[in-house]
Amino acid sequence: MKRDGAVRPLVVRFGAMGDMVIVLGLIEALHRRFGVPVDVVSSGGWTKPLLEGQSGVGNLHLIRSRRTPYALSPQQWHLVDTLRQRGAGPVWLCEAGVHARKLLTRAGVAPEWIVEADVHCPRFPSEHNLDRWLRFAQLSPAALPGLAPLDAGAMVRNIAWPPLRVLPEWRSDLTAWLQDRGLAERPLVLVQAGNKRTMRWWAHRQRASNSKYWPEERWAAVIEALLRRDSRLVVLLLGVPAEASLNEDIASLVQSDRVVNVARELPIPRLLALQERALGMISVDTGPAHSAAALDCPLVVLFGQVNVDRWAPRSPRGAVQVGDGRPGP
Repeated sequence: MKRDGAVRPLVVRFGAMGDMVIVLGLIEALHRRFGVPVDVVSSGGWTKPLLEGQSGVGNLHLIRSRRTPYALSPQQWHLVDTLRQRGAGPVWLCEAGVHARKLLTRAGVAPEWIVEADVHCPRFPSEHNLDRWLRFAQLSPAALPGLAPLDAGAMVRNIAWPPLRVLPEWRSDLTAWLQDRGLAERPLVLVQAGNKRTMRWWAHRQRASNSKYWPEERWAAVIEALLRRDSRLVVLLLGVPAEASLNEDIASLVQSDRVVNVARELPIPRLLALQERALGMISVDTGPAHSAAALDCPLVVLFGQVNVDRWAPRSPRGAVQVGDGRPGP
């Protein structure tokens, strides 16, 4: 697709919240390279409020699921029609598997316009996902031979963390919300104990396979230590509504009116504004950890069985401390 005579890139990424925070690096790199907004095909209820209004982001094309059979998905039909009308243009396909590629084929996107991450940009050992996407942004589809890449070294230095920003209207909403709760003048520390894996309704939190679970009593001990440090400090327990029950269990162990479960009150824009304002955050390895780091919120992240080098949140000042399950010295 061309706009004002310039080729307009398309990024295809179906990811969880943390994935979509990290892919902002790829979007920003392509935006700088082409000088036009970058359109995005994705899914997830968090994607629109997270990406809309961010630097370099153009049109968002969202579907509920790429895995639903095509015959049963009007959203996929609409997406295919939209991409077909969009016309030829370069596509950076971040997805493995056949589902996303089939949608592009149905939309008439020719193979010479597609750069595939798994084919053209294989992972390096211990390479951070952000660095891989910056490397991916340097590649060009066969239909655009001779397209000059950006200076790779300068790009890595200038996009060393996901370029996430908080919009002014989000700050205004947060200010009003904090005032309503009597928290506008209080120092705040955030705790993210839950995650999608822990809160699966059909499985017990403490199951052996859940490498992202940390016992409620340990969270309570950490929170009690925080409260002892400052008599004015308030700890906010974050999460989506499904994680509210875990927060309630933790809060019941602490039994302090300075521990507040806000899991039912945090749309994405308010969460991001809150992370920008907070003194710091303690989190398991989950999406809000990546947004907090990108917004320069001092952060401690507890990792389970995952490649920490690949997934550690990136921050402007490097104010992220990572704890993992590997034995210490």
